[in-house]
Amino acid sequence: MPFPAVHPALDRALSARGYDEPTPVQAAVLEEGLSEQDLLVSAQTGSGKTVAFGLAAAPTLLPDSEAFGMADAPFALVIAPTRELAMQVSNELTWLYAE
Repeated sequence: MPFPAVHPALDRALSARGYDEPTPVQAAVLEEGLSEQDLLVSAQTGSGKTVAFGLAAAPTLLPDSEAFGMADAPFALVIAPTRELAMQVSNELTWLYAE
């Protein structure tokens, strides 16, 4: 598994997209002991922050299940400062959590 401690479904999605190993920002959010912690992350454009955001949310969104079940309410609320950034987050999380 190229991404240590990543949910199996997310690991498969990352492999399918050609991710062999995490970027530094992705590795930082996956460090042991950070699960379910609030994180403040700053990194350059193109560093993998959006995928890191999705990886950090996985323990809360997919705690013990292989995939999402039926939901009566949203699993998460993502707030972005611009429409363009909101679309980027949506696009990245859609493929990451597609399975």
